[in-house]
Amino acid sequence: MRSPRPFLLALVTCAAACAGTQPSAPVVAPPISPVRITLVGLNDFHGQVEPHRTKLADGRVVEEGGAAMLAAYVARLREDNPGGVLLLDGGDLFQGTLASNLTEGAIVVDVYNHLGFTAAAIGNHEFDYGPAGPAPMAAGSGEDPLGALKARVKQARFPLLSANLRDAATGKSPSWLGNDGTHIVVVKGLRVGVLGLTTESTPSVTNPANVDSLRFAPLASSALEASRSLRERGADVVVAVAHAGGQCSDLRNPRDTSSCDKGDAEILDMLAALPQGTLDAVVAGHTHQTMGHFFDGVPIIETTGQARSLGVVELFVDPVKRRVDPSLTRIQAAVPLCTQVDAVHGDCDGRRLRERAEVKLSPSVFLGTAMRPDAEVTRLLAPTLAKVDEAQGRASGVSCASPLARGFTEEGALGNVIADALREAAGADAAVMNPGGIRADLPGGTLSFGHVYQALPFDNTVAVLTLTGAELRHLLELAHGVERGAVFAVSGLELTLARCPGPGRLQGVTLEGGKPLVPEQRYRVAVPDFLARGGDGVDGVTRPLPPERAELSPFRGMDLREALIAYGRSHGGVLPTPALGRVRYSGVAQVCPTASR
Repeated sequence: MRSPRPFLLALVTCAAACAGTQPSAPVVAPPISPVRITLVGLNDFHGQVEPHRTKLADGRVVEEGGAAMLAAYVARLREDNPGGVLLLDGGDLFQGTLASNLTEGAIVVDVYNHLGFTAAAIGNHEFDYGPAGPAPMAAGSGEDPLGALKARVKQARFPLLSANLRDAATGKSPSWLGNDGTHIVVVKGLRVGVLGLTTESTPSVTNPANVDSLRFAPLASSALEASRSLRERGADVVVAVAHAGGQCSDLRNPRDTSSCDKGDAEILDMLAALPQGTLDAVVAGHTHQTMGHFFDGVPIIETTGQARSLGVVELFVDPVKRRVDPSLTRIQAAVPLCTQVDAVHGDCDGRRLRERAEVKLSPSVFLGTAMRPDAEVTRLLAPTLAKVDEAQGRASGVSCASPLARGFTEEGALGNVIADALREAAGADAAVMNPGGIRADLPGGTLSFGHVYQALPFDNTVAVLTLTGAELRHLLELAHGVERGAVFAVSGLELTLARCPGPGRLQGVTLEGGKPLVPEQRYRVAVPDFLARGGDGVDGVTRPLPPERAELSPFRGMDLREALIAYGRSHGGVLPTPALGRVRYSGVAQVCPTASR
């Protein structure tokens, strides 16, 4: 029998060795970094493919915004977060510049296609062009009042979205839109859902005839339904692009909303009605006011529009839970798009630079890089801008005795002279002009067609309403009884308004010279066809009118630009400078909530 001693010795040795060996520490996996998604937001581009140019007192010209500078900033943001950038627009891509209007928005879509936009909301001004071609609205059954917009939808390589847009006949999303108002894109392995929304007030802020076949459902319920649909289809993140906005005057602290106007903020009303977690971020628009704040934990950005700036929201998504970590979200509001900036203030806003005693310009630096206009976009724009230059350079045949300012929340000399021109063109007793139809001041001196076009970019025509004194007063009550604070220009009339906007603001109206407006007497009132068709909320007066009391065909074939030029020519080739004072205010001066538009 073999001795067990060698086996026992080996066993003892092994045990001793094992006893001296410490158990190995468990392997700890490194923490998983959150996925960074960069939302770059624009709104109210309004065809501003060219930069805004301001000539300073010393002759230097400062440029702000424009498509080529936008492209440069977007490229730098994409370099900073490769594969993680979504380029979004809050609506109103079109209308307002010759470049946009001569092409019915096609040049804007060319730019957006080139830049690789992810999605855009449909804004009210997307409907302005009416049928494809020069007519601003369909003249007969053979013309489609949505023809121009349908052409842009077909041209776009990105979706135009509106989850609350409905076909009046079916109650469903219009088939020509090609989507249900939502879109899903994969970013760094995450599914990001985008839903679009259009202001419910669209029928009153575009030509109502162009949207007669459409309905605009409530924002909150539409957003909730669209968000749920996106989540059910696997969206990890849901972002809204909304042509509905608000206003915040102080951007220093994104979590301090005390400077935000809660009285006229369609987007905030919508958010307040939504369950928490419905939306992870919002790119807003329509009000042309800055926002860069958290509301109930949801980041919202909006700019003043016209390609002067962009907003940025940085979302960080937990890759395991596949949900946004709101504690990490960052907002960069209203980033100015500049080639050069004021070295002290860091901006290139010509409106402010002109007011400063001294301006020292330095190259604009963004994320450590000097910014220069994108050469490819400059080449893309060149053919269209050559046509624009030709059109803008045409002589109008009139001049201004002095600069004419437009006003909006106050009476303006330009509004008055346009109202006078409407009244004279139609031989009417009075005239009313909506201030939102006037988009720029007129300079003193000789005017080119381009000057007139910039002031009156919409293709509105001269219409005439026959109204009783009571109906005219009610029309003015409706026009002034909203929170936006707009003051309508009048001719042949004098108004008394309460100092602050809101219902009941119109306190009194007389004919010029204080003559009473007789309630039962009929007056011929010249207005833009936009108002005659019920725009700006006056449909309560215009809709019930019998056809014989609403002359909607262009009076004497004139649009507003032609009426203004004709008025200047009838006054010796010079547009006079009308005195202010057609609008008076009742009560003592007081601080009012800031009006927006």
